[in-house]
Amino acid sequence: MLVIGFPTGALQANCFVLAAGEGEPCVIIDPGQDAVEPIEQALRQHRLAPVAVLLTHGHFDHTFSVTPVCDGNDIPAYIHPDDVAMLADPLKGISRESAAFFGGNLEMREPSEVRELTDGAVLDLAGLQITVDHTPGHTGGSVMFRSGVQEGGRLVISGDTLFAGSIGRTDLPGGDHSRMLSSLQNKVMTLPDDTVVLPGHGPTTTIGRERATNPYLLQLQDAVQPNDAQAAPHRGL
Repeated sequence: MLVIGFPTGALQANCFVLAAGEGEPCVIIDPGQDAVEPIEQALRQHRLAPVAVLLTHGHFDHTFSVTPVCDGNDIPAYIHPDDVAMLADPLKGISRESAAFFGGNLEMREPSEVRELTDGAVLDLAGLQITVDHTPGHTGGSVMFRSGVQEGGRLVISGDTLFAGSIGRTDLPGGDHSRMLSSLQNKVMTLPDDTVVLPGHGPTTTIGRERATNPYLLQLQDAVQPNDAQAAPHRGL
């Protein structure tokens, strides 16, 4: 499997391009701010043809370029229905302080074709089988994408559910700390240790490394819930 990743925008949200190999169809995951040019460069360099955009959640630092990427290539965007409203109204997903920073106005619109993601769905795209895990907590419609089980190792694109050493914040509109803990327990902790994690912000990690060192996962293993999900350093919104 070919995996291309790069940070985008002021909040350095990771965008990923996945394909079976050079010169093949591909999927684009989380095209954030200023993502159009590096995506086009990656497509040219590796001779890739995009077939879909997948969104881990609706926050604008992960979706800002979804419409030009989708409509410019005549491809659909996939997002969980609980977050779809943020594609047209990104202020629904951010704090008052963040909204004020943008002057209370952040213009976006939905792509021409939007398809819904459901928990447990297996997407057959670009020669890849991608499993959808609904992981509410950071937002109501947060999801993770799993692929690469058959060959080339296990891979999960975790969005803002899991980071190296931390988890996504749950204090924004649509966030829910108890649901985040449930998602971590039922969808993250159940993954094999050798699963490579491509998070929404920051460096790549593995489930085994996070199980051994991530304070939130350690507390779950000890059956002690963290008192405050916002206490650890967070990236993104």
